[in-house]
Amino acid sequence: MSAVLLLGLLIWFLLRIRYLRWIDALLCGAFGFLLSKTVAAPFAQAFLDGVTGFLGQLRF
Repeated sequence: MSAVLLLGLLIWFLLRIRYLRWIDALLCGAFGFLLSKTVAAPFAQAFLDGVTGFLGQLRF
């Protein structure tokens, strides 16, 4: 599964239980788009790849 899909589902769930307001979700999205244009983007991508690789190896 894509990290974007998982994060989108998490944001949707938090909005449904009213733990996260719309403005918070918009700010998170704007931050993500701005982060992707910086020098930190490759590091963030490598971190997310490492986390998803670790989670992919877990067996329940």
